[in-house]
Amino acid sequence: MASTLTAPPDTYMTGTISPAIGRLTSLSLLDLSNLLKLSGPIPSSLGRLTGLTVLLLDTNNFTGTVPPSLGNLFRLQKLYLGSNHLSGPIPPSIFSLPNLVELDLSSNALSGSIPASVGQLRRLQILNLHGNRLSGGIPSDIGVLSQLTNLDLSANQFTGTIPQSIGNLANLYQCNLYQNRITGSIPSSISGMVSLQFLNLQGNLLTGRIPDSIGSVRNLQGLYLTNNQITGEIPSSIGNLLNLTYLNLGNNRLSGVIPSGITSLNLLQTLDVSSNNIIGPIPRFSQRPDLQNIILSFNPTLNLGSVPSWLGQLDGLLQIGLADTGLVGPLPEWLASTSISTLDLSSNKLTGEMPTWVGNMTNLSSLNLSNNGLDSTIPKAFKNLTLLTDVDLHSNKFTGPIRPVLAKGTNDPVGHYNSINLSGNMFTGGIDSDIGELPAMDTITEFDVSYNPLGGTIPVSMGSLAYLAQVRMAGDGLTGAIPAGLLGLQSLTVFDVSGNNLSGMIPSHSASLGASGFARNQGLCGAPLSPCKR
Repeated sequence: MASTLTAPPDTYMTGTISPAIGRLTSLSLLDLSNLLKLSGPIPSSLGRLTGLTVLLLDTNNFTGTVPPSLGNLFRLQKLYLGSNHLSGPIPPSIFSLPNLVELDLSSNALSGSIPASVGQLRRLQILNLHGNRLSGGIPSDIGVLSQLTNLDLSANQFTGTIPQSIGNLANLYQCNLYQNRITGSIPSSISGMVSLQFLNLQGNLLTGRIPDSIGSVRNLQGLYLTNNQITGEIPSSIGNLLNLTYLNLGNNRLSGVIPSGITSLNLLQTLDVSSNNIIGPIPRFSQRPDLQNIILSFNPTLNLGSVPSWLGQLDGLLQIGLADTGLVGPLPEWLASTSISTLDLSSNKLTGEMPTWVGNMTNLSSLNLSNNGLDSTIPKAFKNLTLLTDVDLHSNKFTGPIRPVLAKGTNDPVGHYNSINLSGNMFTGGIDSDIGELPAMDTITEFDVSYNPLGGTIPVSMGSLAYLAQVRMAGDGLTGAIPAGLLGLQSLTVFDVSGNNLSGMIPSHSASLGASGFARNQGLCGAPLSPCKR
């Protein structure tokens, strides 16, 4: 009589699976998944359970290899061994299981290649090999798996090209091949993948053009091609993808204009063509309540001149990325009436002041105005940015005290800083002595005020900033000693106070801090510098 063995939900088990489990020959379902602490090898005796249709051992601590004996489980429909510590090749016998519908070996350390015999799994619907060390090419035989709906070969070491036969997978709705070493171009046969909703090829070595046939994949919702070497223009046929929600083409070698047909994609939420060679003009989007992210950064050939004012009419817009796009002049006042949470206008030629109205941008969580020519003090209204967690104003001409940044308000539990970079400006007035007591600072991990004429001493209260990992205060005209509590922070990995006028013994520190971070302070001594004189 067939039976099942399933661990209760929210159960934690330790130990190993006894080889004696092979005696339970009546089992049809064995579920020991998500127990987290089961360890040791997967016993080969499982291969005797020829009545099994479902074998779930995922999310544990199993080690060793996948037993070839699992190939004896001819009735098996679901095999889940993901999120363990398995190594070695996938046994060829696994690819001979005639009834297998779902195969998940993801997040292990499996090696070797996918054999051509994968084509024997004619009933397979899910193939998930994500996050292993698999290599070799993607076999063309994968194109005969006509029932496949989900293919995930991402985060491996696959090489070679994407086989043309992939276009035969008419039922595939999700294809993840990202973070491999795949070369060649995207096959034009992609037009045959009529059910495809998500295509992620990010982080490969793809070249050539985006095929015009992409416009035939009418169900496509997400197209992710970031971090490749794709050339040519963005095909106008992308304007046919009326279900497209995410278009990520950043960090390629694309040229030409953004096709105007993209403005007809009413469901589009993210447009990212950053780090390419796109030229203007940018097609104007009319009111699009769903459009949230427009990222055009690092396309210096755009030569925008000014931030397009029509962006202010997109009520749902949350992110504007226009770094290094040829912006000049002052910050546009219409920004004050937007709901932007992420604003990156860095590496342009913006001039003038940081206006008081910046305090009206109360949804800001990330602000990057670095590497421009802004030259005012920080307005008191900066305190109103109670959701701001990351601010980068480096390499401008800002003056006055840094307190308006440090002492901004918070909106608990959010609005506490992750990072502050104010380096390369003309700030004065020292680092506030109560910096370690300010609510906005209590979770900060990165703090950089290097190369400002700040003067003063390093506040003792900085030793209270328990999450600090990177501290840079080089070239600030600082005097006095380094507080022991600051160097005693457990999370500290980077510390640079070089080029100041600090003195005294360097306090003991657990991190491996290099001498360069303390250099050019004539009064400092002790490890990692020369010993102090008695």
